[in-house]
Amino acid sequence: MKKAITLLLLFFIFTSFSQKKSPLSIGETVTLESKILSEKRLLNIYLPDTYNQESIDYPVIYLLDGSTNEDFLHIAGLVQFFNLQFKMPKCIVVGIANVDRKRDFTHHTDLKDLKTKFPTTGKSNDFINFIEQELQPYIESNYKVSDKKYLIGQSLGGLLGTEILLKKSYLFSNYIIVSPSLWWDNESMLNNAKELFSSQLDIPITVYIAVGKEGSTMEEEAKKLYELLLNSEKKQLTTTFKYFENENHATILHNSIYNAFLNEFPFKEK
Repeated sequence: MKKAITLLLLFFIFTSFSQKKSPLSIGETVTLESKILSEKRLLNIYLPDTYNQESIDYPVIYLLDGSTNEDFLHIAGLVQFFNLQFKMPKCIVVGIANVDRKRDFTHHTDLKDLKTKFPTTGKSNDFINFIEQELQPYIESNYKVSDKKYLIGQSLGGLLGTEILLKKSYLFSNYIIVSPSLWWDNESMLNNAKELFSSQLDIPITVYIAVGKEGSTMEEEAKKLYELLLNSEKKQLTTTFKYFENENHATILHNSIYNAFLNEFPFKEK
């Protein structure tokens, strides 16, 4: 009798702790076959929790360095937090997973030391064409998206973001450029910035530039980019600069994106 009671108790204990498990999903992963890059590219896509219940179009945040072991998860988390507590609309986040960021995020250079150190470098033009001709059309054809398009890039990603802004600014409505590596190719992008940007259309664009305590070169370059944009004749351009004295190149991204979102989407008063 005692044995039966013990077995019965064990059964109830076991069943009480036996729970059904299911995957935790915040979106989906897409493999996009790129003819321009001649390779498959992985996209990590965060979807708002109401995506399948709402008949609305969502802003899209395109995130460079968007692998799950890089910036995708914590940026998606910031978006979700700003949806809850601030006046940020629900957004789709498209994380572009890296294959070779030194190849994709840098423009051509003839400097021997850079070509030796980074032998695959200098293919940003192909990557920009991939964004314009393959990535954005795919997202716009397969998801409910609005005309509001953000680009987030840090370091070499900030260099690429700057290049897109200066050469094809119409691709995004909002640019968040953090610690841009404008030192690349002896600052050739920065040196040509005024001429490049002057040829761009005067359309509504918002640019947020941030840099931390990262050495005089990077700090001065980021500020020069800001001043160049500030003094441009683009009347519909809105530009913000933020210096994070307590952050370095490794720690700045999360707080700078938080601050960029906060500038645009203040706290929701009850």
